[in-house]
Amino acid sequence: MPTTALFMITLGIITSTLTVTATSHWLTAWLGLELNMISILPMITKQKHPRATEAATKYFLTQATASSLMLLSSTLNAWQTGSWDITQLNNKLSCIMMMSALTMKMGAAPLHFWLPEVLQGSTLTMALLITTWQKIAPITLLYMISNHVQTEIMLAIGTLSIMIGGWGGINQTQLRKMMAYSSIAHLGWTMTAISVTPNIALLNIIIYMTISTPVFLLLTSTSIKTLQTTTTVWSSTPTTAFMLTLLLMSMAALPPLTGFTPKLLILDNLVMNKLTPMATALALLSLLSLIFYLRTIYLVSSMVPPTTTQSTMLWRLKPSHSQLTTILAPTALFNITIMPALIV
Repeated sequence: MPTTALFMITLGIITSTLTVTATSHWLTAWLGLELNMISILPMITKQKHPRATEAATKYFLTQATASSLMLLSSTLNAWQTGSWDITQLNNKLSCIMMMSALTMKMGAAPLHFWLPEVLQGSTLTMALLITTWQKIAPITLLYMISNHVQTEIMLAIGTLSIMIGGWGGINQTQLRKMMAYSSIAHLGWTMTAISVTPNIALLNIIIYMTISTPVFLLLTSTSIKTLQTTTTVWSSTPTTAFMLTLLLMSMAALPPLTGFTPKLLILDNLVMNKLTPMATALALLSLLSLIFYLRTIYLVSSMVPPTTTQSTMLWRLKPSHSQLTTILAPTALFNITIMPALIV
């Protein structure tokens, strides 16, 4: 892709997200989301492959449907209340429609159907962008209307997302689809917390983004895409295998790593709000996600010497992106060791 085109696309993605986060008018927010969608489509189709075209088509149709529903919801609310302010979403039907549109844009259950397929047809770099940066705008809007959203609906969406994210990830052998279901599960924790404690919900999604970014970059540097090829990581780059193991353990919310902090705070606040059965159910459902995280960790670390790899793939290749691994080492260690500071 030409440098000028890449610069314009990157500028469009950044500007659109900042527009949505800074506005208080529904039409401006809708315009920012549309610009965001149009900017990212050329990057998805950059890879000349039918799967990339299919992923871009699915992404476009889903986001266009969500944008139409969002525009209808804001128009209905303005017709009933006379206000286009984002924080004045007082009409109940408009609130439900808006929440459905934002849920579809983020990829949370039960409107998650597009996310695994789009990520599987994209590159790892695009998968990183879709699961992190692309969620900032809709989560910001959901945070702004959290006072008008019914708690029962949000808890139901959050619980369903955690269950589907864990259950769907168990059956996957493709790392991109597995990370897609991981994103759905983490979105479930965010949706659960946003109606009870919105600030902790933001903390949860920020920590997820800071942990998943090094994970995707390490996967990109090693060119591994399936669970089978994860057994060759130690043979080529032992540092990457060590960092990837710790990062996946943090994403699995194993104490005392960073990923455990927001989930502990969310469960604590659910108990304080007399939602102990809900907290118990979420803690049990999180074990589903723990299964495929531990399976991946086992495959990454099972080939540590003196064990020899049984795979004939990739291990003969020289490690690439060694500079990227060197840069990511302190970043990854920072992301998995900040829990004591957060607890204090």
